[in-house]
Amino acid sequence: MNAKVADLMTESVVTAQPHASVDHVRGMLQRNKVGAVPVVDSDGQPVGIVSATDLVASLKPESPISKIMTKKVYTIPKYDDVSVAARVMRNHKIHRVVVTHEQKVVGVISAFDLLELVESHRWVAKTPPSKSRKKSKRS
Repeated sequence: MNAKVADLMTESVVTAQPHASVDHVRGMLQRNKVGAVPVVDSDGQPVGIVSATDLVASLKPESPISKIMTKKVYTIPKYDDVSVAARVMRNHKIHRVVVTHEQKVVGVISAFDLLELVESHRWVAKTPPSKSRKKSKRS
């Protein structure tokens, strides 16, 4: 089965604007029980991402998240195969990828979402080649 990113992504994604305060975003993460929020511009396009680990730094609560957000955002179109998302996460050693449609944030797919795919048996590894049935010649 070729599962698509849209099949697994979290659609009700919480986003923040670059001027939002560290304290505000920390509260968003806690209230929504998420590990990261994409940072978007006024058009809904991704400009960064802030994770819970980014907020560990001892910044003033009123500091804008634009000071700590990761500016390199890896995105994937929602109609790509989940294997592409897995490859992006593995190659860049990240835990989540922002999902876009027409350059706007529409979701997030995480490593846990990919594990759910395997756990629910919607993805099955290809069967390895079978052993040869030829009998070996005996001397």
